[in-house]
Order: sequence, then structure tokens, then C-alpha cells
Amino acid sequence: MTFISYAQNFEDIRLWRVLRHVENGFYVDVGANHPSHDSVTRAFYERGWNGINIEPVQEFYDPLCQQRPKDINLQCVAGDANEARTFYAVAGTGLSTADADTAQRYRDSGMQLQSQTVTSRTLASICEEHVQGPIHFLKIDVEGHEESVLRGMDFSKWRPWIILVETPWNRDQPWEKILTDASYRPLLFDGLNTFYLAEEQLHWSGAFEIPPCNLDEFQFCYGHKFSHPVAEFENALLEEKQRADRAEAQLEAFKQSRSWRAIHRLKTILGRR
Repeated sequence: MTFISYAQNFEDIRLWRVLRHVENGFYVDVGANHPSHDSVTRAFYERGWNGINIEPVQEFYDPLCQQRPKDINLQCVAGDANEARTFYAVAGTGLSTADADTAQRYRDSGMQLQSQTVTSRTLASICEEHVQGPIHFLKIDVEGHEESVLRGMDFSKWRPWIILVETPWNRDQPWEKILTDASYRPLLFDGLNTFYLAEEQLHWSGAFEIPPCNLDEFQFCYGHKFSHPVAEFENALLEEKQRADRAEAQLEAFKQSRSWRAIHRLKTILGRR
């Protein structure tokens, strides 16, 4: 069956290379965002997987609950303590963050932020409550809050096979030692994410050696930014439909006019002759 990719940078294709043999696998998605758009986990969900989605933003959390009923959807942030903390939302984007320094850079660039208080939970406490078996991959996309998330996880007890952390443009991160000290090996930087493999899973490292290609037998989902853009054509079709609706309304209005009734009556009279 053709693999339909939803992720923004081939992440799900790379993961599927390793995990295609796993039935009913389990993922943890920290900073899940939308259930489909640019989702790393959507393709796995469609293949019978389920997992935990951690997403504090209401406009994304609600669709997750609606479209991912088999998942565990948590409206909170992950951090290094179970506490209340300030969260900085950037409406309509995936840029919201719990990191104050990142939020200040957003403000300096002119972005509009909305501050709110959210619940912060450690990944360890979340796993203690919800994880029953292996975690096949852990994805982290938290806009500068990565170190706090990683410090809140007990990697001696829970060992995700693969961890991918969004690290746009910058492979070197000060928090990486947390993962390497926990026996994770950095394998790949794709320009957007860094992939780590647990040392006990290093026999899968070859799957990361080449980029996604036709051997992966994948297609992009409808509307994916790497496929032919559809918005332009959808807008054109919408304009044509609106034009047709206006023309139909004008015709109907004309049929109700005195002129139309007079012409119709005259045609009827002439027809009788």
C-alpha cells in the first residue's frame, strides 16, 4: 500500500522505513499541533497506531480530540516539573512556545503574542500514567523549550527507539548531552530535525543513510506544500461557482420581473395562433 506522507520534511517516511514492521505501534508527540497538517504521526495513526499528543493550544487541541479519538490527547506542555507556567501563543502558527527567551525574540521581530497560564507536566509523569509498552518514537517540536522537555523524561525507564527533535538550521544544541548521556546516538540532521537512535536499536541505523526516494513508495497527501499547489485551482473553482450562482440568481430575479411575465404571456398568445 502506498505510504501517504503528511509530515513537512519527510520525517514520517524516514520513520516508516524502520517501523513499517511494527503493528499497533505507539508514539509520543510533544508539540503535536494540527492532527493532519505537517503531522509526523498522522500516517501512523491511519495504519492502526496510537499514542500521546501533547498540545496546549486550543485551536489545535480541539481538532486533535475530534480527529484522533484513539489517541491520548493532553492539553498541557511538557517540562522539567509538574507546575503551572506561562505559555506564549502565536495564533494560527506552530510557533507558540513556553520558552521566555524565544517569546522575547518573537516580540522583537514584531509578532503578536498572547500570554496564558498552562499546566506543565514532565514526560516521565505522563509516561507513568499512560504508557503500557514500548515507545517506538518520540517527536519534540517545542520552539526553544527542548531542554526542559528532555530533563523531564526518565530515559532509564522509558526508551523510545527513535527520538526526533526540531532543530531548524542548527545541528549543534546545548541540550544534546542529555540524550547522548542517556545512550542515544545522533544519526541524521535533515535541516529541520535531528534524529537520535537508542544504542540498543543501532542495527536500524542503515535506514537513515539515504534520503527518501522512489523506493519508499510514498505520495504526498492532498495539498502538501511539496506537491503541486491546489489552493490556486480551488480558489479558481470557487470563483467560477460564485459567478454561476450570481448568474442563476439574476436569471431567477428576471423571471420574477414584469418584463419576463409580459414576454412569457405574449409567447403563449402567439403560440395559440
